Amino acid sequence: MPSRLADEANYLAYAAGWGLVKRLPEPVARRLFAGLGDYAARRRGPRVQRLEANLRRVRPKATDAELTELVRLGMRSYMRYWLESFRLPVWSKDRIRTSFAPQHVERLDQNIEAGRGVVFALPHMANWDLAGAWVVARGLEFTTVAERLKPEKLFDRFVAYREGLGMEVLPLTGGAATMALLARRLRKGGLVCLVGDRDLSESGIEVSFMDEATRMPAGPAALAVGTGAALLPVSLWFDGENPVMQGMVHEEIEVPRTGTRKEKIAAMTQSLADVWAEAIKEHPQDWHMLSRYWLADLDPRREPRG
Repeated sequence: MPSRLADEANYLAYAAGWGLVKRLPEPVARRLFAGLGDYAARRRGPRVQRLEANLRRVRPKATDAELTELVRLGMRSYMRYWLESFRLPVWSKDRIRTSFAPQHVERLDQNIEAGRGVVFALPHMANWDLAGAWVVARGLEFTTVAERLKPEKLFDRFVAYREGLGMEVLPLTGGAATMALLARRLRKGGLVCLVGDRDLSESGIEVSFMDEATRMPAGPAALAVGTGAALLPVSLWFDGENPVMQGMVHEEIEVPRTGTRKEKIAAMTQSLADVWAEAIKEHPQDWHMLSRYWLADLDPRREPRG
């Protein structure tokens, strides 16, 4: 019973966000959510403490004062993600197109124009929903996956929200069927977008990230190996109070010429981790990782380095 009540409260909170926040004047909404971020950082609840511990890995030489400020900026960035996501359904296509300014978009366009599929692989940085809406506003279709949430109606609400922005959304729990459908989209020259910096299941690929072990999903690399699609890492960040989000489409991670399929996937996943690590070091406040991430934090027998 307590679990069901918590799930219902969670759903009502998100429903209120989608229903009310988009009706507020934008300057009021931005001040409100910035204030909520500052309040959460001062309160230092469990998830904020986890964000602080994660950011300590990213900036190990930061003083306590610098880390405190980084956490405050991180919570402001996290709340900006939610503010913009709640308001995205009422943004015009022109507003969406002008709210994101990524570098090296030609790396996407050249592959799509040549009829080659593309896997966009992103970490939990800045606002990945806005990036997806921007892709759609440019006239491209793409497919993504969504993790199942509790209660089920909250998952359905998130799927409806993203489909309303023009995305094709598949359930992460679809397993082989989901992967097969993603592969079909890629073989037809389509675009697949996957958030891929966290996978703590036993099926994830163990990688070194910030000089410590964690797991990342094999999906992005496996799809590229299996279909010949281009694997393009993407990073996102907010430029202070600038309303325009920034981003980078990084160079393609190519399939190694030698090795087994498993070895190729592992090597490409490590390359993804390396690209994202550098991007997160440059913009740590925009990495929204408020949960346990490194294996040492999940298994007390594994000690972190340094």
